[in-house]
Amino acid sequence: MDNNDVLMQRTGTLGHLVLNRPEAINALNHGMVQAVAAALDEWEQDRGVATVLISGAGERGLCAGGDIVSIYHDARNGGHESEQFWRDEYHLNARIARYPKPVVTLMDGVVLGGGVGISAHASHRIVTERSRIGMPETGIGFVPDVGGLWLLSRAPGELGTHAALTGGMVSGADAVAMGLASHYMDSAVLPTLVAELAERNAGAAVARYGQVPPESALAAQRWWIDECYAPDDAGTILGRLARVGDPAADAAAAAIAAKSPTAVTVTLAALRRARALGSLEAVLNQDLRVSLRALRWPDFAEGIRAQLVDKDRNPAWRPASLAEVPADVVREAFADLGGLELGLAQPAVENVGSVLL
Repeated sequence: MDNNDVLMQRTGTLGHLVLNRPEAINALNHGMVQAVAAALDEWEQDRGVATVLISGAGERGLCAGGDIVSIYHDARNGGHESEQFWRDEYHLNARIARYPKPVVTLMDGVVLGGGVGISAHASHRIVTERSRIGMPETGIGFVPDVGGLWLLSRAPGELGTHAALTGGMVSGADAVAMGLASHYMDSAVLPTLVAELAERNAGAAVARYGQVPPESALAAQRWWIDECYAPDDAGTILGRLARVGDPAADAAAAAIAAKSPTAVTVTLAALRRARALGSLEAVLNQDLRVSLRALRWPDFAEGIRAQLVDKDRNPAWRPASLAEVPADVVREAFADLGGLELGLAQPAVENVGSVLL
């Protein structure tokens, strides 16, 4: 637990983990994943801990995702460190979902990618008026992982498909409507909530400060989202978006067209598969298969280079269009890894996010 990037605090019956890299919006590195997992192991056996809280240091957000630049450099050297990082991260995502004590996560500010994985599978997921939540992986030639597709595939209608393919951020109100979050409250009450969690039952404390969220702007657009994103072919989706005649649909089409064609194609296939899978664990097992294959795609390194290394925002995707994405690339993305499988066992009863004690 000697890791300054994760602060481990005890107050009353509350075990509080603070992701502590505010200069990077608390982006996750391997050491942070290991530190959170170790704390959960310790506090599970500690009868003095009734509730676990996960929050982020600084004012910008809970977590901006995984340390993608480190993955970029590792990918150029074989990707072995990234593989172990993902294995540990996905095990942690499942651990949070199945934790026997309430886990409260403050999804305040920016919550992206791996930040969704460490927060949106918890029993009590708090969003605020400042929350900006997203899975932006298609923009760097990657596919949403950390069990995010388990959640997005179960959002009402095709809201999850829209979020996964465009990679856009949603508000706190949208997150509640989509099932990414369980409670909405004003950010000003968070310090009071944290203090109360040290003394009261988590469910009672969260319920006391929870509010009815504002209307979801994204849910109000289901009149075109559900129709446009129903097909299982990304090119057909783009065609439908172009015919809506609404600025929001036009923006969605432009966003998808700018993303990696390979990543968009595989993301849509992964989302449809996730919808048919029976548990978060099954989706996380799929995530590792796809992530390890994506690590070898030229688009992954190129997307990170364009967005985060050289920052020219001008990736040269290969192939350059959806029509050119080979079918064998999609099939290979989901192929069994044999002895390298993540191997998370499916639970007898599905109960992700249902522990409201």
